[in-house]
Amino acid sequence: MKRSWLISAAIVVVVGGLLALGYTTREKNGSVNITAVGSTALQPLVEAAGEDYAAKNMGVFVNVQGGGTGTGLAQVQQGAVDLGNSDMFAEEKDGIKANQLVDHKVAVVGIAPMLNKQANIKNLTQDQLIAIFTKKVTNWKQVGGADLPIVLVNRVSGSGTRATFEKWGLKGAESADAQEQDSSGMVRSIVSTTPGAVSYAAFAYLDKTVSVPTLNGVKADDDNVKDGKWPIWSYEHVYTKGKPTKDVQAFLDFIDSKHIQTTLVPQLGYIAIHDMEISRDVNGKITSEN
Repeated sequence: MKRSWLISAAIVVVVGGLLALGYTTREKNGSVNITAVGSTALQPLVEAAGEDYAAKNMGVFVNVQGGGTGTGLAQVQQGAVDLGNSDMFAEEKDGIKANQLVDHKVAVVGIAPMLNKQANIKNLTQDQLIAIFTKKVTNWKQVGGADLPIVLVNRVSGSGTRATFEKWGLKGAESADAQEQDSSGMVRSIVSTTPGAVSYAAFAYLDKTVSVPTLNGVKADDDNVKDGKWPIWSYEHVYTKGKPTKDVQAFLDFIDSKHIQTTLVPQLGYIAIHDMEISRDVNGKITSEN
């Protein structure tokens, strides 16, 4: 009995010592936790870059969440997160004090209308697109498609994808009231399974389950975004509140590195900042990069 007690005591001492050593080592080495919240259009890139960065840097953890551009900008402004992911300039979002935030453009994203395949539409003019989303047109046969009612599916009002689509796809018109979803993936799922449905999403979310029409005869692809032929696109912004910390800046530099910009960015359906032939400011002014 006495020997058993001594053995138990020894185990407690050894285990306690190991735990103490582990705690001391962890405290000494420290860890870096970076939290990013916001745009679901940008989420796949930041998630993938975060996983890659963490794998290369022991003790670094990058936590990425969606919620939409509005949430990302609000959270970073409050100092609740390190990074606010956004599909729009902070200056375009009501309630956001853009002068308190620092913009880090990490990619460009093209956005396109996506249709349920039963609509049987291959091309739309921009005027037809506007008529569809303002409910001036309510059946696909009115624009050359199937005799099928149009079912609108919107992103939520705080979505940067929605703001970009309305500004550049609908020429500033607001989409009519319709069901709203806060996830690009959910929107695609609904459109693909609902006869007559139509919505919009970043190129990265477009797949064979939906139909993507040309717009005024222009195909929704990267090359047409790069030279400005395709009008519906936005910068992917990562905002920090003021100057980022050393650790956060290191992660931002990693996203802007050649490794990420030439491999991960195109693989995930984005366009590298450095590949753009034009630039566009918050007021829509286009400048050639050549």
